[in-house]
Amino acid sequence: MKCQRQKFNLQRKHAYLNCAYMSPLMKKVENAGIKGIKKKRKPFHISPEDFFEESEVLRRHYSSLIDNNEPERVVIIPSASYGLANVVSNLPFSNGEILICDEQFPSNVYPWLRLQEKGFEVKTIGPTDSEKRGESWNEKILESITAKTRVIAIGHIHWSDGTLFQLEKIRTRLDEVGGLLIIDGTQSVGALPFSVSKIRPDALICAGYKWLMGPYSIGLAYYGSAFDNGVPVEENWINRLDSDNFSELVNYQKDYRKISLRYEVGEHSNFILVPMLNQAIKQLTRWKPQSIQNYTHELLSGAIQEMKDVGYRIEGEAFRAHHMFGVRLPEGITIDKLKQSFHAHRVSVSLRGDAVRIAPNVYNDEMDVRKLLKAMKEPIFASKH
Repeated sequence: MKCQRQKFNLQRKHAYLNCAYMSPLMKKVENAGIKGIKKKRKPFHISPEDFFEESEVLRRHYSSLIDNNEPERVVIIPSASYGLANVVSNLPFSNGEILICDEQFPSNVYPWLRLQEKGFEVKTIGPTDSEKRGESWNEKILESITAKTRVIAIGHIHWSDGTLFQLEKIRTRLDEVGGLLIIDGTQSVGALPFSVSKIRPDALICAGYKWLMGPYSIGLAYYGSAFDNGVPVEENWINRLDSDNFSELVNYQKDYRKISLRYEVGEHSNFILVPMLNQAIKQLTRWKPQSIQNYTHELLSGAIQEMKDVGYRIEGEAFRAHHMFGVRLPEGITIDKLKQSFHAHRVSVSLRGDAVRIAPNVYNDEMDVRKLLKAMKEPIFASKH
């Protein structure tokens, strides 16, 4: 894959290596949103079919991206926390252990902590070896699964440093004890290959404004068979059976739409955001997540070695993603010094926990990498003089 910068409206003077914070919009995604806004100018052109058709197309495109052969299990949500709320409200258990990762993103922590009021025990699992961080973390997760384990709520990668979790091994171990695998894919799906068929998650929740390259306030959730008969967190008209028959809406329905469609957010037909996310995912399926991994690996591999050479610590390739990784600081270098350097060189990255989070994508090039290296090396050289 070649650099795709021409598909975006990025300024050359900024090195934006921060897709994990928020992706820039592709030109075609932006245009889809503008078209949607203009459509609302003339609502007499919006038909009852329009409330359903583009959403169905979005389900199919996303299903192709995540290797899912049941598009009706994909629903539109406004946020990751909304998608997780449906999961937590419909767990088929009354007690037991919930396992989460240390320093996990809050939206995938707070809902589980609430379950402590109902008698569940929430356990946090962290790495045990600072030198073999990723390997020891995965081992600890597998060792922590017992007959009491009801749920593991985890990302495909850790949101702060890109640590890669071995989901297929975790799935196999959970099968042995009858536990559920709930995945927050917000920081991976779109840029890292994910297969519903292989990993078999019970739920996969994704915000759309990061690696799916869509707008803010829309995301997608996949719900497995464990949630086929649940009760959604909101009662809206469009999720009921036969809601596509507008003339019969006052004939109130007891039943929801089939399988997972009951969990969609009200007004999910959003005539602006849905076409935008649809355009983004169509492009991602053409690029392919593995190609994005290959591109970011090739772009940053030399720079990663240079960072290591001057004292930065970075997880080995076997246990981290290429599109997002954490860099831990050498002795004597503070976060404040680095922040000043990033600002001076117009380099955009994120500081999460004790790591500098670097998150490149296909719009980045060698010039961005050179600016990144200069910003990271300058405080080290300054401290030696």
